[in-house]
Amino acid sequence: MKQKLHIVKVGGHLVNDADALQEVLLAFAKMDTPKILVHGGGRHATALATKLGISPKMIEGRRITDAAMLEVAVMSYAGLSNKKIVAQLQQLDVNAVGLSGADGNCIEAVKRPVKEIDYGFVGDIVDVNAAVFTSLAAQDFVPVLCAITHDKNGQLLNTNADTIAAQVAIALSATYEVSLFYCFEHAGVLRDIATPTDVISHLNATQTETFVEEGVIHQGMVPKLHNGFDALKNGVNEVVISNVTALTQSEAPKTTLQ
Repeated sequence: MKQKLHIVKVGGHLVNDADALQEVLLAFAKMDTPKILVHGGGRHATALATKLGISPKMIEGRRITDAAMLEVAVMSYAGLSNKKIVAQLQQLDVNAVGLSGADGNCIEAVKRPVKEIDYGFVGDIVDVNAAVFTSLAAQDFVPVLCAITHDKNGQLLNTNADTIAAQVAIALSATYEVSLFYCFEHAGVLRDIATPTDVISHLNATQTETFVEEGVIHQGMVPKLHNGFDALKNGVNEVVISNVTALTQSEAPKTTLQ
Protein backbone atom coordinates (compact mmCIF):
# COMPACT_ATOMS: atom_id res chain seq x y z
CA MET A 1 0.00 0.00 0.00
CA LYS A 2 1.28 3.46 -0.92
CA GLN A 3 2.08 5.97 1.79
CA LYS A 4 -0.20 9.00 1.88
CA LEU A 5 1.04 12.42 0.80
CA HIS A 6 -0.79 15.72 1.17
CA ILE A 7 -0.13 18.63 -1.17
CA VAL A 8 -1.71 21.88 -0.03
CA LYS A 9 -1.79 24.89 -2.32
CA VAL A 10 -2.56 28.09 -0.45
CA GLY A 11 -3.62 31.16 -2.38
CA GLY A 12 -6.10 33.96 -2.63
CA HIS A 13 -5.98 36.60 0.08
CA LEU A 14 -4.68 34.02 2.59
CA VAL A 15 -1.04 34.55 1.61
CA ASN A 16 -1.33 38.29 2.23
CA ASP A 17 -3.42 38.16 5.41
CA ALA A 18 -1.06 37.40 8.30
CA ASP A 19 -3.73 35.95 10.60
CA ALA A 20 -5.37 33.86 7.87
CA LEU A 21 -2.01 32.51 6.71
CA GLN A 22 -1.02 31.61 10.26
CA GLU A 23 -4.27 29.65 10.63
CA VAL A 24 -3.50 27.68 7.46
CA LEU A 25 0.07 26.99 8.56
CA LEU A 26 -1.11 25.79 11.98
CA ALA A 27 -3.45 23.30 10.29
CA PHE A 28 -0.76 22.27 7.82
CA ALA A 29 1.74 21.72 10.63
CA LYS A 30 -0.63 19.24 12.32
CA MET A 31 -0.69 16.94 9.28
CA ASP A 32 1.45 13.95 10.19
CA THR A 33 1.86 12.46 6.70
CA PRO A 34 4.54 13.58 4.24
CA LYS A 35 3.39 16.92 2.88
CA ILE A 36 4.21 19.73 0.50
CA LEU A 37 3.01 23.32 0.58
CA VAL A 38 2.64 25.30 -2.65
CA HIS A 39 1.92 29.01 -2.44
CA GLY A 40 0.99 31.85 -4.71
CA GLY A 41 1.24 35.49 -3.76
CA GLY A 42 -0.11 37.35 -6.73
CA ARG A 43 -1.69 40.12 -4.69
CA HIS A 44 1.57 40.86 -2.92
CA ALA A 45 3.35 40.91 -6.29
CA THR A 46 0.73 43.29 -7.65
CA ALA A 47 1.13 45.62 -4.66
CA LEU A 48 4.92 45.54 -4.96
CA ALA A 49 4.76 46.24 -8.70
CA THR A 50 2.51 49.22 -8.09
CA LYS A 51 4.97 50.62 -5.52
CA LEU A 52 7.73 50.27 -8.11
CA GLY A 53 5.66 52.04 -10.77
CA ILE A 54 4.98 48.90 -12.80
CA SER A 55 1.43 48.35 -14.06
CA PRO A 56 0.36 44.69 -13.61
CA LYS A 57 -1.61 43.17 -16.49
CA MET A 58 -4.11 40.29 -16.28
CA ILE A 59 -6.06 38.52 -19.03
CA GLU A 60 -8.81 36.03 -18.11
CA GLY A 61 -7.40 35.55 -14.63
CA ARG A 62 -3.82 34.96 -15.84
CA ARG A 63 -0.94 37.32 -15.28
CA ILE A 64 1.07 38.81 -18.14
CA THR A 65 4.74 38.63 -17.11
CA ASP A 66 7.04 41.00 -18.96
CA ALA A 67 10.71 41.33 -17.93
CA ALA A 68 9.97 43.92 -15.23
CA MET A 69 7.08 41.91 -13.80
CA LEU A 70 9.22 38.77 -13.75
CA GLU A 71 11.73 40.51 -11.49
CA VAL A 72 8.89 41.54 -9.18
CA ALA A 73 7.47 38.00 -9.18
CA VAL A 74 10.83 36.47 -8.25
CA MET A 75 11.37 39.04 -5.49
CA SER A 76 7.88 38.46 -4.13
CA TYR A 77 7.26 34.73 -4.62
CA ALA A 78 10.72 33.21 -4.20
CA GLY A 79 11.87 35.90 -1.81
CA LEU A 80 9.71 37.51 0.85
CA SER A 81 6.58 35.34 0.62
CA ASN A 82 8.46 32.04 0.49
CA LYS A 83 10.92 32.81 3.27
CA LYS A 84 8.27 34.20 5.60
CA ILE A 85 6.26 30.99 5.20
CA VAL A 86 9.35 28.84 5.77
CA ALA A 87 10.23 30.80 8.92
CA GLN A 88 6.68 30.50 10.28
CA LEU A 89 6.66 26.73 9.67
CA GLN A 90 10.02 26.39 11.41
CA GLN A 91 8.45 28.15 14.39
CA LEU A 92 5.78 25.41 14.32
CA ASP A 93 8.47 22.66 14.34
CA VAL A 94 7.99 21.86 10.65
CA ASN A 95 11.39 21.45 9.01
CA ALA A 96 10.46 23.41 5.90
CA VAL A 97 12.69 23.96 2.87
CA GLY A 98 11.83 26.82 0.52
CA LEU A 99 12.15 25.98 -3.16
CA SER A 100 11.70 27.46 -6.60
CA GLY A 101 11.63 25.18 -9.62
CA ALA A 102 15.31 25.95 -10.23
CA ASP A 103 16.37 24.56 -6.84
CA GLY A 104 17.48 20.98 -7.30
CA ASN A 105 16.11 21.26 -10.85
CA CYS A 106 12.84 20.19 -9.27
CA ILE A 107 10.51 21.80 -11.85
CA GLU A 108 11.54 22.48 -15.43
CA ALA A 109 9.38 24.55 -17.73
CA VAL A 110 9.42 26.18 -21.16
CA LYS A 111 8.40 29.72 -22.01
CA ARG A 112 4.80 29.64 -23.20
CA PRO A 113 4.59 29.98 -27.00
CA VAL A 114 2.94 33.15 -28.28
CA LYS A 115 -0.46 32.41 -29.83
CA GLU A 116 -3.46 34.72 -29.47
CA ILE A 117 -1.91 36.18 -26.29
CA ASP A 118 1.72 36.85 -25.42
CA TYR A 119 1.99 35.92 -21.74
CA GLY A 120 5.64 36.95 -21.57
CA PHE A 121 7.94 35.05 -19.23
CA VAL A 122 5.33 32.50 -18.20
CA GLY A 123 6.40 28.89 -17.92
CA ASP A 124 4.56 25.74 -18.95
CA ILE A 125 5.83 22.75 -16.97
CA VAL A 126 7.57 19.99 -18.92
CA ASP A 127 9.14 17.95 -16.10
CA VAL A 128 8.90 17.45 -12.35
CA ASN A 129 11.91 15.86 -10.68
CA ALA A 130 10.01 13.58 -8.33
CA ALA A 131 13.26 12.23 -6.83
CA VAL A 132 13.95 15.61 -5.21
CA PHE A 133 10.65 15.49 -3.33
CA THR A 134 10.87 11.84 -2.32
CA SER A 135 14.42 12.40 -1.07
CA LEU A 136 13.36 15.39 1.01
CA ALA A 137 10.39 13.48 2.42
CA ALA A 138 12.66 10.57 3.39
CA GLN A 139 14.69 13.02 5.47
CA ASP A 140 11.57 14.57 7.04
CA PHE A 141 11.98 17.86 5.18
CA VAL A 142 8.81 19.64 4.04
CA PRO A 143 9.10 21.44 0.67
CA VAL A 144 7.54 24.88 0.35
CA LEU A 145 7.20 25.64 -3.35
CA CYS A 146 6.72 29.11 -4.81
CA ALA A 147 5.36 29.94 -8.26
CA ILE A 148 8.74 30.26 -10.02
CA THR A 149 10.20 27.61 -12.36
CA HIS A 150 13.13 27.62 -14.82
CA ASP A 151 13.95 26.43 -18.32
CA LYS A 152 17.36 24.86 -17.52
CA ASN A 153 18.97 27.50 -19.74
CA GLY A 154 19.27 30.13 -17.04
CA GLN A 155 15.84 31.68 -17.49
CA LEU A 156 13.42 31.93 -14.56
CA LEU A 157 9.72 31.74 -15.41
CA ASN A 158 6.51 32.70 -13.65
CA THR A 159 4.26 29.64 -13.43
CA ASN A 160 0.73 29.32 -12.11
CA ALA A 161 0.88 27.93 -8.56
CA ASP A 162 -2.27 25.84 -9.10
CA THR A 163 -0.54 24.18 -12.06
CA ILE A 164 2.61 23.56 -10.02
CA ALA A 165 0.56 21.87 -7.29
CA ALA A 166 -1.25 19.66 -9.81
CA GLN A 167 1.86 18.66 -11.74
CA VAL A 168 3.84 17.86 -8.60
CA ALA A 169 0.87 15.82 -7.38
CA ILE A 170 0.77 13.89 -10.66
CA ALA A 171 4.51 13.22 -10.61
CA LEU A 172 4.40 11.90 -7.05
CA SER A 173 1.28 9.77 -7.53
CA ALA A 174 3.45 6.91 -8.79
CA THR A 175 5.03 6.70 -5.33
CA TYR A 176 2.36 8.02 -2.98
CA GLU A 177 -1.40 8.09 -2.53
CA VAL A 178 -1.73 11.81 -3.15
CA SER A 179 -4.43 14.16 -1.87
CA LEU A 180 -4.36 17.62 -3.44
CA PHE A 181 -6.01 20.42 -1.50
CA TYR A 182 -6.60 23.89 -2.96
CA CYS A 183 -7.01 26.12 0.09
CA PHE A 184 -8.40 29.63 -0.33
CA GLU A 185 -10.80 31.99 1.42
CA HIS A 186 -14.11 30.31 0.46
CA ALA A 187 -15.60 27.03 1.65
CA GLY A 188 -15.48 25.63 -1.88
CA VAL A 189 -16.70 26.42 -5.38
CA LEU A 190 -19.77 28.62 -4.93
CA ARG A 191 -22.96 28.74 -6.97
CA ASP A 192 -23.23 32.42 -6.04
CA ILE A 193 -20.26 34.43 -4.81
CA ALA A 194 -22.69 36.54 -2.77
CA THR A 195 -23.81 33.44 -0.84
CA PRO A 196 -20.70 31.93 0.79
CA THR A 197 -22.66 28.97 2.20
CA ASP A 198 -23.91 27.82 -1.23
CA VAL A 199 -21.07 25.39 -1.90
CA ILE A 200 -21.12 22.90 -4.78
CA SER A 201 -20.12 19.80 -2.82
CA HIS A 202 -19.23 17.56 -5.79
CA LEU A 203 -18.18 18.65 -9.25
CA ASN A 204 -17.26 16.78 -12.41
CA ALA A 205 -15.71 18.06 -15.63
CA THR A 206 -18.99 18.16 -17.57
CA GLN A 207 -20.76 20.16 -14.86
CA THR A 208 -17.80 22.51 -14.69
CA GLU A 209 -17.99 23.38 -18.39
CA THR A 210 -21.72 24.03 -18.04
CA PHE A 211 -21.13 26.33 -15.07
CA VAL A 212 -18.41 28.16 -16.98
CA GLU A 213 -20.75 28.72 -19.94
CA GLU A 214 -23.42 30.01 -17.56
CA GLY A 215 -20.97 32.35 -15.83
CA VAL A 216 -21.33 30.62 -12.45
CA ILE A 217 -17.63 29.68 -12.52
CA HIS A 218 -15.26 32.27 -13.96
CA GLN A 219 -11.91 34.06 -13.74
CA GLY A 220 -9.20 32.38 -11.65
CA MET A 221 -11.39 29.45 -10.61
CA VAL A 222 -11.46 28.12 -14.18
CA PRO A 223 -7.74 27.25 -14.48
CA LYS A 224 -7.79 25.94 -10.90
CA LEU A 225 -10.50 23.44 -11.79
CA HIS A 226 -8.83 22.45 -15.06
CA ASN A 227 -5.66 21.70 -13.11
CA GLY A 228 -7.61 19.72 -10.55
CA PHE A 229 -9.32 17.53 -13.14
CA ASP A 230 -6.00 17.01 -14.91
CA ALA A 231 -4.56 15.74 -11.63
CA LEU A 232 -7.47 13.34 -11.10
CA LYS A 233 -7.12 11.92 -14.62
CA ASN A 234 -3.42 11.32 -14.10
CA GLY A 235 -3.16 9.34 -10.89
CA VAL A 236 -3.98 11.74 -8.04
CA ASN A 237 -6.29 10.10 -5.52
CA GLU A 238 -8.29 13.13 -4.33
CA VAL A 239 -8.72 16.80 -5.20
CA VAL A 240 -10.53 19.13 -2.79
CA ILE A 241 -11.21 22.87 -2.95
CA SER A 242 -12.12 24.62 0.30
CA ASN A 243 -10.89 26.82 3.13
CA VAL A 244 -8.72 26.06 6.15
CA THR A 245 -11.60 24.53 8.11
CA ALA A 246 -11.69 21.54 5.79
CA LEU A 247 -8.01 20.86 6.57
CA THR A 248 -8.88 20.02 10.16
CA GLN A 249 -12.57 19.02 10.07
CA SER A 250 -13.58 16.17 7.78
CA GLU A 251 -17.24 17.21 7.82
CA ALA A 252 -16.56 20.84 6.87
CA PRO A 253 -18.09 22.17 3.63
CA LYS A 254 -15.89 21.63 0.60
CA THR A 255 -15.91 20.90 -3.11
CA THR A 256 -14.61 17.47 -4.08
CA LEU A 257 -13.77 16.93 -7.73
CA GLN A 258 -14.97 13.72 -9.37
